[in-house]
Amino acid sequence: MTIAMIDRALDMTAAIVKGITDTRLHAPTPCAGWDVRTELNHMVGGMRVFAAELTATDAGGDHEDDWLGTDPQAAFVTAADLDRAAWHRPGALDATVRLGFGAVPGPMAALIHLTEVLVHGVDLALATDQEHLVDERSCGELLTIMRGMDFDTFRLPGMFGPAVPAPADAPAHRQLLAFLGRDVPARRRR
Repeated sequence: MTIAMIDRALDMTAAIVKGITDTRLHAPTPCAGWDVRTELNHMVGGMRVFAAELTATDAGGDHEDDWLGTDPQAAFVTAADLDRAAWHRPGALDATVRLGFGAVPGPMAALIHLTEVLVHGVDLALATDQEHLVDERSCGELLTIMRGMDFDTFRLPGMFGPAVPAPADAPAHRQLLAFLGRDVPARRRR
């Protein structure tokens, strides 16, 4: 199930990245202190690192290196293809994945990765006025999973802050961001 959710998150985020113009690369995102380019680069680096970990290959750089170069969309497509293929390898969920904070079992690594791709994708959608491309079903499913676990262990500086209030009638993606500590501005009217 988590692999299918990663696939949907990659599909959603690919559509959002495709719509990012060069003029929006320096727009602020809901991820504090990051603009669109920084957050997209972080996500691409993460996908490359996860794919390398899952396939026992060299990622070709460190997570926060410049992965985007002069063509952010192409960099995303390449990373997403490698990422998807790595998660679909037989036994991917049986692997132990080394992350910056330590080694984690495959199912937890998949959940962490899903969170990265989906949440950063939502951040990019909000920052680039593409909120209509967000997959509400995926956001709702991830929020349900997170509410059902001891999520406070992830509420650390550099990871996630304390939950912030969200209106009860807010769409799932805004409730998810609020749960993760992102203070999201009110939806813009068109």
